[in-house]
Amino acid sequence: MAAKLLDWLGFGGQDHGHSHGAHGHDHGAGAGGHGHTHGVVDPSIATTDKGIWAIKWSFVILAITAILQLIVVFTSGSVALLADTIHNVGDATTAIPLWIAFVLVRRPPTSIFNYGLGRVEDLAGMLIVLIILFSAIVAGYEAIDRLIHPQAIAQLGWVAVAGIIGFLGNEIVAIFRIRVGRQIDSAALVADGYHARTDGLTSLAVVLGAIGVWAGFPLADPIVGLLITIAIFGIVWQSARAVITRALDGVEPGIADEIRHVGEHVPGVEIVDARARWLGHRLHTDIAITVDKTLPVSEATRLANQLRGELMGHMTALRTATITFASPDDANVFEVLPHAHGHDHAHGHHHAPEPFKVSSPLATGELKIIDTPDGERMLLDVFDHREGLEALVRISRPGGMVETLPLRPSPHNHHAYLSEVAPAEPHEFEAVLHLSTKGQSEIIPFKMVEPEGHQH
Repeated sequence: MAAKLLDWLGFGGQDHGHSHGAHGHDHGAGAGGHGHTHGVVDPSIATTDKGIWAIKWSFVILAITAILQLIVVFTSGSVALLADTIHNVGDATTAIPLWIAFVLVRRPPTSIFNYGLGRVEDLAGMLIVLIILFSAIVAGYEAIDRLIHPQAIAQLGWVAVAGIIGFLGNEIVAIFRIRVGRQIDSAALVADGYHARTDGLTSLAVVLGAIGVWAGFPLADPIVGLLITIAIFGIVWQSARAVITRALDGVEPGIADEIRHVGEHVPGVEIVDARARWLGHRLHTDIAITVDKTLPVSEATRLANQLRGELMGHMTALRTATITFASPDDANVFEVLPHAHGHDHAHGHHHAPEPFKVSSPLATGELKIIDTPDGERMLLDVFDHREGLEALVRISRPGGMVETLPLRPSPHNHHAYLSEVAPAEPHEFEAVLHLSTKGQSEIIPFKMVEPEGHQH
């Protein structure tokens, strides 16, 4: 019996998530799992249509429950029921930030809001926290005033009925969220369900208060109201902490661990650094990896793409994964550190010129300077080319010097022609691209200019 009761409240040992092999990780909940927070809808729920559907109907059920309770509050004057009604209203309104975010997040990025409007969810969450705080203050004031100035409570029977309605409303939401959460493998939605179940017990406290008043202890009602108010203040603290953490780009500690764990699924890749942030209900990550330096750029790129695919498969809330190549001892790889000359090419930080568009009967594509695991290289990325294409770049340097860079086809990607060494500094020069096939050749002049402010 005790075990069944614990499982009903969500404290049992049954695991309703799912795992992969020896590594258990719940994709629905994101990394590290999420609890329930008022004023913030968990991102793992917001990434699925069924999760949104569950939140919508939870809102409807709790809103109806709160309205029915509110009617009895006005006729009875019970402050315990008032506090419980405020509690249920707070639970219902947790869906509001999600809907605001979902309406705005679908708007395309603009020149001002490059990442869209996902941050509006944080603003809406802060508003909800302030509303719940105001409601808690009102409920607390009413409970304390009733303790100081006791008043008779009317409609004790209806107060008890309203408490039972609050219990049933929360229990229906609990069953609904738990069932859907298990269907979509969302530990967060399951946790929401168990939270609603414990909220139902709070509503039953209203019934106990009504029984206490009926038994001749009139202070039972304001005492129960005060206890529920304390619980609401706990919700305010929990919600404020979650909302402010998210607004300051805080994430659950387990997310970085989950990213590193996913890296173990890609042989040949070692994650040097991993960072993440939430934008609304979508996760964005920056990941620095190291690979074998002898690999050609096409193979290193393939490994990076494989890692990105694994991340997208394991973390359903993930929207973007920016992957950067680094060395194992490259600390602060994502930091822009000041240098005496503004930037340091020896550490792989270069300011590449704009790519040169190549349009020729022999080949079409782009000629550009890129970063590779071995350092900077010149790449001819061709979209279409004649069979047997050969490419060579000749750079004119001061003093009549000519720098020659043969571009060799990659054994892993016949559309990529890469130099074996980096072009010399500065990366601002006039040059020619020499293309040739059997019986045909073409010399294409071009010029590369570094971005303004980065000239040597």
